[in-house]
Amino acid sequence: MTTEPPPPGSGPSPDDDPFRKPPRSGGGSPYDPPPGGGEPYGRNPYDTPPPPSGGGPYGGAGGGGPYGGDPLAGMPPLAPSGKRILARVIDMIIVGIVVWLLSLLFSVGTWDTDVDDIDAGKSFGQSLIAAILYIGYDTILIARTGQTVGKRLMHLRVADLSNGATPSTQTSLIRAAVLWLPFAFCCACVWTVICGGWSFFDRPYKQGLHDKAAKTVEVTTA
Repeated sequence: MTTEPPPPGSGPSPDDDPFRKPPRSGGGSPYDPPPGGGEPYGRNPYDTPPPPSGGGPYGGAGGGGPYGGDPLAGMPPLAPSGKRILARVIDMIIVGIVVWLLSLLFSVGTWDTDVDDIDAGKSFGQSLIAAILYIGYDTILIARTGQTVGKRLMHLRVADLSNGATPSTQTSLIRAAVLWLPFAFCCACVWTVICGGWSFFDRPYKQGLHDKAAKTVEVTTA
């Protein structure tokens, strides 16, 4: 029995993200291929077999997509686009109620239907409140756990495409800004359909336009 203290770094780091892909044994990056070739990841419940030659893991062309390698190896399955839409609707309802209450509190209304009496200041004020709340809501919750209320109810999570970790605050802010700024100030319905609906057709990662901007994906949690 030895009394020597354990070597530095042998214990778990308090900054470890529980969703980050586990490092490969023997040191080095978990995304570097092992010497002599072979799979870069150990076998675990989320491992997926390598994609067939000439195709991505979800039917896309190429051997692993624009970010190199196979970023999805070791991650849970990608989130179904239908569940993503339901989660977004839940979030919009939650934040929309707060926007409506604050608009009443500060006497900020919408465009007047009377073309002779349009109050642009009130309309801009409501749009500004909506943009701040939607972006803040998404950024704070995604940076903390990768989940908004809607995503938690739908058992979904946002993850960095490169390593599966919970997105940083900067990444979450980029993602939220691309999604919500156009929604709040113009063409709300059109932008929502284009930005969120992009995941129905995107291959191989099922990303919305906001995911592409932030290099994130949505995966299932159960």
